[in-house]
Amino acid sequence: MVDRLANSEANTRRINIVENCFGAAGQPLTIPGRVLIGEGVLTKLCRKKPKARQFFLFNDILVYGNIVIQKKKYNKQHIIPLENVTIDSIKDEGDLRNGWLIKTPTKSFAVYAATATEKSEWMNHINKCVTDLLSKSGKTPSNEHAAVWVPDSEATVCMRCQKAKFTPVNRRHHCRKCGFVVCGPCSEKRFLLPSQSSKPVRICDFCYDLLSTGDMAACQPTRSDSYSQSLKSPLNDVSDDDDDDDSSD
Repeated sequence: MVDRLANSEANTRRINIVENCFGAAGQPLTIPGRVLIGEGVLTKLCRKKPKARQFFLFNDILVYGNIVIQKKKYNKQHIIPLENVTIDSIKDEGDLRNGWLIKTPTKSFAVYAATATEKSEWMNHINKCVTDLLSKSGKTPSNEHAAVWVPDSEATVCMRCQKAKFTPVNRRHHCRKCGFVVCGPCSEKRFLLPSQSSKPVRICDFCYDLLSTGDMAACQPTRSDSYSQSLKSPLNDVSDDDDDDDSSD
């Protein structure tokens, strides 16, 4: 079906509409063989609070952006190559339901659908696209994934020292290796993580010590699916990360 749609006028028209919705700031999306599989609004768990994002699934990429005017205008376009994606289901917790993790070497995050059926359809289509891509290319699935950031609202104190309380002066930071919310003194060091940046990025002291000794796997977070506090806790909008290239999320 995908091959049949690749060169159809209807598919080209649909992709052109998506391009127009992102405007001049967005990247061109029309290339030979690319097919728009589906689209919809998902709730993305961002660092400060859950936010609605418009997602577009193509047969080779996943695109999402901020909703300015529904079905008419989007901005802050993000493009994720599907061959680098793996997904994992998240258990329902409180108000956070029908979710899954989207994991890539450069960035990983949780999204939530409105219904269980919608979640199933998204996950099935993403998995099929990834499987087809890897089958055609002969590549193997990526084993390296960026940590899923713990939302700001889940941490009132540093998750490493367990002492420093966050205030407008003592701000929150995220370790790029484990995803924990940490204080400045616990995350003063930088380390080169080539899959995430060409420059050294902020990591916590715990991960720095492990990475320095070559123990890369040990600094992976011990939790990946507990996000309920991000909806239950009041938003404390004093978090900051001056070296985050996606501060809106």
